[in-house]
Amino acid sequence: MTPATSLFAPVEADLRLLADNLIHLVGNDHPILYAAAEHLFGAGGKRIRPAIVLLISRATMLNQDITQRHRRLAEITEMIHTASLVHDDVVDESSTRRGVPTVHSLFGNRIAILAGDFLFAQSSWYLANLDNLDVVKLLSQVIMDLAAGEIQQGLNRFDTSISIDTYLQKNYYKTATLFANSAKAAGLLSEVSSEIAEDLYLYGNHIGLAFQIVDDILDFTSSADTLGKPVGSDLKSGHLTAPVLYALEEQPKLEVFVEREFAHDGDLEQALALIKDTKGIQRARELASHHAKLAIGHLGSLLPSESRQALLSMADYVLSRLY
Repeated sequence: MTPATSLFAPVEADLRLLADNLIHLVGNDHPILYAAAEHLFGAGGKRIRPAIVLLISRATMLNQDITQRHRRLAEITEMIHTASLVHDDVVDESSTRRGVPTVHSLFGNRIAILAGDFLFAQSSWYLANLDNLDVVKLLSQVIMDLAAGEIQQGLNRFDTSISIDTYLQKNYYKTATLFANSAKAAGLLSEVSSEIAEDLYLYGNHIGLAFQIVDDILDFTSSADTLGKPVGSDLKSGHLTAPVLYALEEQPKLEVFVEREFAHDGDLEQALALIKDTKGIQRARELASHHAKLAIGHLGSLLPSESRQALLSMADYVLSRLY
């Protein structure tokens, strides 16, 4: 497995600067919001999204240093992602994330929702100050997509009739949109051609889809300690992901457990056993691999560099989380 730290070597110094800046960007005018932000950004995480923005920035600015606008875009990307996590944790009633208490479990739902709103608002303000209308449009679309994805996920709970295409569309809204649009935005700040900008968008889209499919597989194959939540918790909440949708094609009995929302003792355990007895997890791995390979195909327009190589290796890293 390629550790994220070595993968991000070309932008290691950039990421350290980003980590230092994030809390300061929030400001300390509001002590509770500042405390919430300090808690969130201090929790760490792999910072994959801003790393991709910085890698693309460097891969498209080979003969000169990246600009302050590139750095600010990476910070905005992480702020938007973090804001969405705060809201997701409230909706999912999650008590921990990355092994630390969630904002709502520490400060209550009201503060958590306001903290998420504040981060979205702050990111929008910094976005406007980039003075690039096309970039503003791209990242504003992300914020709309995140809300649409959360609504779609809520409406589709325990719905065994949804298709893989519907599932992938939801994954685009909830995850891939930020990868795709921030990747394209980084290219636009480097003034790449429209063709390269579209390639960067598609790279981010497919990496984002692969990343989310892998996350969905880990809900069944990882341990509670690694996940930071109980195994099968997405399924218990009624979120039917690729392994479940594929398993339903082989095991119609699974539908009974899902549609009665695991109301009987042992329903969830039986459902998990049925899923593991099918090819659902393997087919989901193949779907993730398919999107990772598609992502690689969209980097051909970039000149060879250490940063481009890291973007290529990102596909392997995303898949390696499964093993």
